[in-house]
Amino acid sequence: MKLIIGGFAQGKLTYVLERDRSKSYRVLEGGCLRDTGITGEPEENNAVDKTETDGETVILNHFHLWVRNRLKADGDPEKEIRKFLDRFPDCVIICDEIGNGIVPVEAFERAYRERTGRIVTALAKEAEEVVRVVCGIGQRIK
Repeated sequence: MKLIIGGFAQGKLTYVLERDRSKSYRVLEGGCLRDTGITGEPEENNAVDKTETDGETVILNHFHLWVRNRLKADGDPEKEIRKFLDRFPDCVIICDEIGNGIVPVEAFERAYRERTGRIVTALAKEAEEVVRVVCGIGQRIK
């Protein structure tokens, strides 16, 4: 698994897609998915076949939005992302950095940011590569 992080609109997805043009990718949009097809039915436009990806590398884009959606639906994003990684160990996870800036007033927003940060930290520990993208330029962290 590879983890790509960076601020909003910094070119993370473009960086991944242009890095190795010989690969074929299937992009799942975290903001559109109810889940990743593990705990229920995925959205129609983002369906992932349970057994076959036709040689495509799966990209989970906007991971932070997926975590938010799962928390709002009383899901367990830690367990669900583990199942996703078991199914797609060579995937790329792209996540915005959401822990900087003003602390939100709403309790849910604080909890969501904290939980996302802890999940991404755990993912970074096990990732084979971690890249931070700023202005479309990747800086390898791990």
